[in-house]
Amino acid sequence: TTDNYMLRLFCIGFTKRRPNQVKRTCYAQASQIRQIRRKMVEIMINQASTCDLKELVSKFIPEVIGKEIEKSTSSIFPLQNVFIRKVKILKAPKFDLGKLMEVHGDYKEDVGVKLERPVEGDEAGQEVAAAE
Repeated sequence: TTDNYMLRLFCIGFTKRRPNQVKRTCYAQASQIRQIRRKMVEIMINQASTCDLKELVSKFIPEVIGKEIEKSTSSIFPLQNVFIRKVKILKAPKFDLGKLMEVHGDYKEDVGVKLERPVEGDEAGQEVAAAE
């Protein structure tokens, strides 16, 4: 990524049956599989190297990368259910507290609402009354 993280992305995709196909199975040839893998790697590298870690995680949630792989490999062999199934961090940059606070610094917007708590003496009195 642009913020010096080294990631390993695991992608999975399944071949799609033709609309009028009778057979239950649908296998791609080895050469087609190699082409599809090459295209998958190319797309994943392009997507990961052009943004930082926070943007990349936000791309995983709506499955943007999977949809792009599905579209671009449909000319080789139609695929379905293409997902990034796992991401491993191979190498992280040196720990920088300023950078961490910058990433997590947007918590001021959503603080929450203060709740009215009952006084502890009242609560204890109610429990005693309920026990009798």
